[in-house]
Amino acid sequence: MSEQLKFRTTVVVDREGRTRVPIPFDPDEAWGAKPRHPVSGSVAGRPMRGIIEKRVDGPVIALGPAWCRVALRDGAEVHVVLEPEGPQRADLAPDVATALDAAPEAAAFFDSLAQFYRTAWLRWIDSTKRRPDQRPIRIAEMVSLLQQGHKERP
Repeated sequence: MSEQLKFRTTVVVDREGRTRVPIPFDPDEAWGAKPRHPVSGSVAGRPMRGIIEKRVDGPVIALGPAWCRVALRDGAEVHVVLEPEGPQRADLAPDVATALDAAPEAAAFFDSLAQFYRTAWLRWIDSTKRRPDQRPIRIAEMVSLLQQGHKERP
């Protein structure tokens, strides 16, 4: 299971009214290198979901203007709890993980997908319980389709 990280940080409200939550760690080091890091958790005790954006001045999560209306003002210090959203590589069955490790392009694309798509692929593979001979076939098909840039089965 992926690691949940807790920290305190000072938020910045930009001109567009978005609340930027600076992330004091490198998400690639904490959770593995990926093009995107979808996360869930809480900011100032309120549940949130978002994407960690990689910026020149460090990683941040941008929250919409509604967050400014819940007492998050520019310069407020907040407690943050984050964890990667959805199934992560460390959580995968060994046969699926091995197949993705052997196809780095497919693995990178899988890692970039939203939780919904990753979960759907894994459910489709796991639905072979009555026909275990189909599992390796489905894994190979998933890898092939991911290499072609398909988020889901056509």
